[in-house]
Amino acid sequence: MKFSGLNHLAMATGDMGKTVRFWRDLIGMRLVAAMGRPGFKQYIFEMSAQDLLVFFEWPGIEPIEEKGHGSPAKGPLGFDHVSIGVESADDLFELKDRLNAADVWVSEVIDHGFVHSIYTFDPNGIPIEFSLRSGERDLHDNPVFTDRCQCEATREGPEPNPCAWPPVKCPTKKEEQKVYEGDFFFLE
Repeated sequence: MKFSGLNHLAMATGDMGKTVRFWRDLIGMRLVAAMGRPGFKQYIFEMSAQDLLVFFEWPGIEPIEEKGHGSPAKGPLGFDHVSIGVESADDLFELKDRLNAADVWVSEVIDHGFVHSIYTFDPNGIPIEFSLRSGERDLHDNPVFTDRCQCEATREGPEPNPCAWPPVKCPTKKEEQKVYEGDFFFLE
């Protein structure tokens, strides 16, 4: 099985106008779809040729409380922050300068040994990191495992272990592979 990257990341907003102003106008992502009907909107921004950022707007959505990127938390939590890759140091510093000019809080550029990053928050309180892969260490080529208290699954190494789950005994036959019609409100 081969993955092609992050097709899209879906987030929520209570104010699509502020969200468009931030992601399209300040950050510089193209808005490639603006779909909706009363009580629901779905807007899509282009991160790269393969990757999209999606925002849903529903009545009653409020910005989340800002939490430091990677800071410990308690209680229900399924998300810490999103890191969006940039292609060059110039891109990273341009984003930093744009955020500063807009009086949006942004960190200094931080060297993590494998990426250089800046941190900020969007108008919805969503914690964002913009990252540039640095040449010092490439985790894709050389995975790093320094946790002294690794769980058993981690000690098995970086490669997928297909034996950890039951094997597929009845794969879907080609002639039975169906794709069902979804919600095409955006074509209306």
